[in-house]
Amino acid sequence: MVASMTGYGQGKKESGAFSITIEVKTVNHRFTEYFLRMPKQFLKLEDKIKKTLGQYVKRGRIEVYATVEGRGVNQRRVSVDWELLDDYYHSLSQVKEKYHLASELSMRDLVKEELISIVEVDEGSEEVERIILEAANEAAKSLREMRLAEGLELEKDLRRQLDLLSVCINRLYEMAPSVVNQYEERLKKRMEEFSSGKIDESRLITEVAIFADKADINEELTRLTSHRNQFAHALDLNEPIGRKLDFMIQEMNREVNTIGSKANHSSIASEVVEMKGLLEKMKEQVQNIE
Repeated sequence: MVASMTGYGQGKKESGAFSITIEVKTVNHRFTEYFLRMPKQFLKLEDKIKKTLGQYVKRGRIEVYATVEGRGVNQRRVSVDWELLDDYYHSLSQVKEKYHLASELSMRDLVKEELISIVEVDEGSEEVERIILEAANEAAKSLREMRLAEGLELEKDLRRQLDLLSVCINRLYEMAPSVVNQYEERLKKRMEEFSSGKIDESRLITEVAIFADKADINEELTRLTSHRNQFAHALDLNEPIGRKLDFMIQEMNREVNTIGSKANHSSIASEVVEMKGLLEKMKEQVQNIE
């Protein structure tokens, strides 16, 4: 089943006073690359989120955005470093006594960032983890559906291009024998012109045989047909096939280029141009396939 590398999915879960939304966007990439942007309290779940998404996405740049609405996942608490505060208070008292300072110590003197701070306390971490992963799973499923829907359209287009390529290949099979025959007729005519109608049959046969060997494209057509059939078969596989299809496109291009260089024939050259155009279109589509 063909899947596109482009897609978007969203999952939202609620619990108590907060809700968590996970958004996932994917674009083309040669490999698998994750980019996560989420509240710092979620970072410890990064590997589990990746593992959840990895069940549905095998290739592409995967961008994950997590947001929290409501009271929040963590509770805020006041943290006091009592030991340091005691030491600080006694030190200030000694300074006051030593230098005979008249002012009294106030709360303002004691409230320092190093002594008293506001921290976040993680509460109900198991519940939070469950909700986040459920939202991630829901987003991944939605993303997968979109990628498969687009992949279906890509598959339809690729199969149309394959059918057109098959037509070109069949025409080349029909043309291949005529290339040698036409060369023989041209060579025979030229030999008659330069030898006053007398033809050296052995020389003619030798020249035609040499040309036939150089211009024979049946081997290339056989390989091209094989690659075309493997490409079609790969479209039915239920696995990531993008790299495999890209390789087959390269191999088909190689065979088409060889055909173009071997067959000295205008009609075959025209078919080669047509096939290279089809393969270029297919290559562009394959770049979007997982």
